[in-house]
Amino acid sequence: MAIIEIKDLRKTYKLGNERVHALKRINLTIEKGEICCVLGTSGSGKSTLLNMLAGLEKPTKGSVFIKGTEITKLSEKKLARFRQENLGFIFQSYNLLNQLTALENVAMPLMFKGMPRKRREKIAAKMLKSVSLDNRMKHKPSQMSGGQQQRVGIARAFVTKPSVIFADEPTGNLDSHTTEDVMKLMVEMCRKYNLTLVLVTHDLGISEYADKIVHIIDGEITSVEKNISKYDLEKVKVKIGERIEINEK
Repeated sequence: MAIIEIKDLRKTYKLGNERVHALKRINLTIEKGEICCVLGTSGSGKSTLLNMLAGLEKPTKGSVFIKGTEITKLSEKKLARFRQENLGFIFQSYNLLNQLTALENVAMPLMFKGMPRKRREKIAAKMLKSVSLDNRMKHKPSQMSGGQQQRVGIARAFVTKPSVIFADEPTGNLDSHTTEDVMKLMVEMCRKYNLTLVLVTHDLGISEYADKIVHIIDGEITSVEKNISKYDLEKVKVKIGERIEINEK
């Protein structure tokens, strides 16, 4: 079942006397529970596309539907409410509040929903435990590594169980080993809660974790390919290995 539908989406910027076509007639469908990677180099239009899907920018033409709602026609007030109720975000630069602890950062989206403090902190603590940060709950961002901060960011994005998570170069500031851990964690969380993840990256290695890879060049989708996620392949290999070990015994 489609959770995101993009129809004839276009974005044109005016720079002086010139027009820059950042997006050109984008048409795309993303299914519920799907990990979709938009892959492209710098300036390809991938971040502009993500901004359109998240309702952070208005298109020049075309429509974006999420859960059947045409978000491109919502007022700012209704759009803000829709984002709060349905969307989560993971950023390259983590975007944590430095004065707050990990627990407080993760609990913040629940506070915006009007949830009582004790309840939201209990849920946030459980989410931090699920990303292996139960020993960092009282730490502030400056007391954590980049990988730990991104785990806090992931916990914050998933804490409300939003229908769709958007991730903009989520591993851009991480080393290769931490990148692998973070990608596995994001896919694992999506599989656990059957949530949709849309991420943009220039890194071909990151795209290997997606179910669908959308190639974008100069504002146009050049190809869309189905993929077996690296996360799922590794899970299968582990199960096969366990079966072989059992049979050998």
